Amino acid sequence: MSDKSSAAIVVEDLRKDYGRIKALRGVSFRVESGELFALLGPNGAGKTTTIRILTGLTRATSGQAFIEGVSVFEQSLKLKRLIGLVPQATNLDLELTVAENLFIHGLLYQLKLPEIKKRTREVLDYIELWPRARSKVKTLSGGMRRRLLIARALLHRPQVLFLDEPTVGLDPHIRRRLWSLIKRIQRQGTTILLTTHYIEEAEFLADRVAFIDLGKIIVCDTPANLMARLGQFAVDFTDERGLHTRYFQDQDAAQKEALVLSGQGYAVTIRRVNLEDAFVSLTGRKAA
Repeated sequence: MSDKSSAAIVVEDLRKDYGRIKALRGVSFRVESGELFALLGPNGAGKTTTIRILTGLTRATSGQAFIEGVSVFEQSLKLKRLIGLVPQATNLDLELTVAENLFIHGLLYQLKLPEIKKRTREVLDYIELWPRARSKVKTLSGGMRRRLLIARALLHRPQVLFLDEPTVGLDPHIRRRLWSLIKRIQRQGTTILLTTHYIEEAEFLADRVAFIDLGKIIVCDTPANLMARLGQFAVDFTDERGLHTRYFQDQDAAQKEALVLSGQGYAVTIRRVNLEDAFVSLTGRKAA
């Protein structure tokens, strides 16, 4: 068994079959305490299945998983107190107020009434929604509902927070506001596992990224290291077969290549290498 002494999450050879469909094919990784770890991959890659297993919502076919040393499969009640989950789908009660949604969550986690009241004020202040505490959830914008989901997940002070596609469907400026909130939560000492298919989200937020595709982890490293494998600069050009990219370690070499390609009549762009380049080079397809 892996050394779990410094890890908040340990996943070992996780497999999940739905009949003939193999959703997870031996997924293994570890997340250190206080780390923000991202699972990056396209829809259907296995990201949500992994989170559902780690949060006790789905049973694995085989494998092991531990959160703060607690077995996900053998100590489910103890597990629930350790984790907070922000699901991909908004599952708030739209007819209740913001505060009432948090009150019910507190009761489910057996918090005492004074503690629920105190934590409700704290988390709503934290996500800047206290002025809307008495508003029905159905009156909130999409971004506000996402922030409320995060507040609910934090109410019982979890050690590990799971964020499943937390900004999907939101406008870019709202996404960036949520990014700031997520980094603030990490700075408070919370370990975070994030799933996303937004390349820039993983690149900006994550300490480490695991590329997942077709139910398997392809590679796991820091965003900087994954991009450095290709180079620093990319030259894009198009021909009758489509878009092509060549990578270079320095800008002078990239500019020379661009001049050659331009002289041959190609439309050329020089840019910095990004995390999507690394994903495409390893999987042959885009994350989104």
